[in-house]
Amino acid sequence: MEYLKFCFVFSCCLKFANSVYSTETPQAPAPIPKEKLLVLTVATEKTDGFNRFMQSAKYFNYTVKVLGMGDPWKGGDVGHSIGGGQKVRLLKEAMEALADQEDLVVLSVDSYDLIFAGGPEEILRKFQQANHKVLFAAEGQIWPDKRLADRYPSIRSGKRYLNSGGIIGYAPYINRVVSQWSLHDNDDDQLFYTKIYLDPLQRETLNMTLDHKCQIFQNLNGAVDEVLLKFGTDRVRVRNTVYDSLPVVVHGNVNTKMYLNYLANYVPNTWNYEHGCSHCDDDLVDLSQLKEYPNVLVGVFIEQPTPFLPEFFQRLLMLDYPKDKLKLFVHNNEVYHEKHIQKFWEENRNVFKSFKVVGPEENMSQGEARNMGMDICRQDATCDHYLSIDSDVMLTNRQTLKLLIEQNRKIIGPLVTRHSKLWSNFWGALSLDGYYARSEDYVDIVQRKRVGVWNIPYMAHVYLVKGSVLRNELKERNYFVLEKLDPDMALCRNAREMTSHREKDSPTPESFHMLRPPKGVFMYITNRHDFGRLISTANYNISHYNNDLWQIFENPVDWKEKYIHQNYTRIFTENQLEEPCPDVFWFPVFSEKACDEIVEEMEHYGSWSGGSHEDKRIAGGYETVPTDDIHMKQIGFDKEWLHFIREFISPVTLKVFSGYYTKGYAIMNFVVKYTPERQAYLRPHHDSSTFTINIALNNKDIDFQGGGCRFHRYNCSIVSPKKGWSFMHPGRLTHLHEGLPTTNGTRYIAVSFIDP
Repeated sequence: MEYLKFCFVFSCCLKFANSVYSTETPQAPAPIPKEKLLVLTVATEKTDGFNRFMQSAKYFNYTVKVLGMGDPWKGGDVGHSIGGGQKVRLLKEAMEALADQEDLVVLSVDSYDLIFAGGPEEILRKFQQANHKVLFAAEGQIWPDKRLADRYPSIRSGKRYLNSGGIIGYAPYINRVVSQWSLHDNDDDQLFYTKIYLDPLQRETLNMTLDHKCQIFQNLNGAVDEVLLKFGTDRVRVRNTVYDSLPVVVHGNVNTKMYLNYLANYVPNTWNYEHGCSHCDDDLVDLSQLKEYPNVLVGVFIEQPTPFLPEFFQRLLMLDYPKDKLKLFVHNNEVYHEKHIQKFWEENRNVFKSFKVVGPEENMSQGEARNMGMDICRQDATCDHYLSIDSDVMLTNRQTLKLLIEQNRKIIGPLVTRHSKLWSNFWGALSLDGYYARSEDYVDIVQRKRVGVWNIPYMAHVYLVKGSVLRNELKERNYFVLEKLDPDMALCRNAREMTSHREKDSPTPESFHMLRPPKGVFMYITNRHDFGRLISTANYNISHYNNDLWQIFENPVDWKEKYIHQNYTRIFTENQLEEPCPDVFWFPVFSEKACDEIVEEMEHYGSWSGGSHEDKRIAGGYETVPTDDIHMKQIGFDKEWLHFIREFISPVTLKVFSGYYTKGYAIMNFVVKYTPERQAYLRPHHDSSTFTINIALNNKDIDFQGGGCRFHRYNCSIVSPKKGWSFMHPGRLTHLHEGLPTTNGTRYIAVSFIDP
């Protein structure tokens, strides 16, 4: 017997020595075939998050089996409290049929807030390298029982605590873990897994560990600052900068779902620098293939005095969309705008399928009005889409509505920005308190350096919502009212979070605990086209007769479109100006609208000077060559007028008087009124200027007869001025001139003595 023991010990020692001193290289285990990986996930509803998860799985060709689809959710409000036990029960039931497949690797992950960043081969390789039978995701914060922290094994570096959102292991071992479940659906899944893992015997027997350095699983909770996007030649990855790892599974757990949305705008290969947006054309609706266009309710909201409102309505009218498919709902909170809406209603009430106006007399809050707009669509089964648009949105793209519908998103808005500013109608990120924060890609999206369709946490001003979404995911009312938040922020928060609530179908007391998992509706902004702009309403003064005239500083693009002649730019592109007399140039500058409104503004002011020599408005109090006029300064328009000279007259000056650079400065800026009864003409004179502009503000032979200007030195007269066109001529020495008699009616001209 002793001899046998000696032989056995000697044999063991020999084997050990051979293993230690052998010169042969150990063979690496054969890679696990990707066909041996099965992804199991629990999802009771096809939310936007679930669809995104499946899209990322499809991109990498994962084999996915969904558990619980269509079942009522009884697992608690996992986003805000303990729960999730239903996921373990469903996994336990699924594993019973897989328990004997020893070479099968099961990956159990969440789906509503998770995406894949790498493929099956990579995840299997990293699992093999971990050299354990079961591997759990890890995070730096413990949940749900902080008292268990001291029971966790110590580690040198990495994340110490278990997260149940990701588990990978061989099927028999996963089965041995979940077969221990005997709790309720609304008990906590993470606590269940934690207690098993913290049992030293089970941890050793089941050969379990955590993915401490995020080789496979990246939980974003508490780790947002560790993670950034890595743009490669083939695709975009998520990189953990602390562990220099490229996680395969990215999980937006707890309050990091918005950051996951940001990452998912790029991963996996959703957008990259080389190819741009790879999913923008997925699931597009081809309107040309439909029998008829969808019905759209357009909700217009005028919540403060807004410049260029008539132009806003005209742009709405010009949308390239069948008007018999459009219903209009207008909420106007401003008495000032009632005249604009009344005019538009009288001219177009029969153009749209229906036209409803709620005015300031209803005393309805902004939130209540926006809720009403959605309700009208929600309660109308024929309402296919709801377009909400604020009055400060100028849609310059007539195809906007079609383009939004074709994109086929539940909620989508067109990017609109303030002219020459980074101010837009969306936020790329939120601060911890739920307000604005700039995302890394915000500027590039606003400036359209990155073009695509972007999942964002906040939008306002203009967006399209599917009617089916209003009748399902957003079927509850009052989305625009939330304490301490403005209506747009309230809507976005409600849509994002879709906070769990009682099941309306279950009247039993137990229904209080039957809470749904988070299933937020994704909101998108598209910058694939140039859609239009936002106008500024902040400093809009409505004390004038024609208030838009004063918007040359705040809204220069809209001011130019409304008030500058449509052929003005042709002065420079096609040399459209005339020289009827030597060094007298004639060119288009004002639109008819500008001319009319300037005249209306002066007549509304009404204090015409009368053409007297005594004039307290000027230095010295005496005017040598008086006219019947009103100064721009009298109506508070002098700064705006000088800006007009610098922006639109100075470039013409440089063109016609080559080498002369005007300062664009003028003291005398006024509108002259010629009538046979008061002042019909002006005697010959020189102007106190380097050069003068003289803009005709109304039509000869329609508004007046006679009139014109004669230049004595050249015996040259201009007797047929065009409305909106300006003369420009030298002021001193060479161009003695006179105003020819107006024989009938009233003639108006705007005059400036420039560079006196």
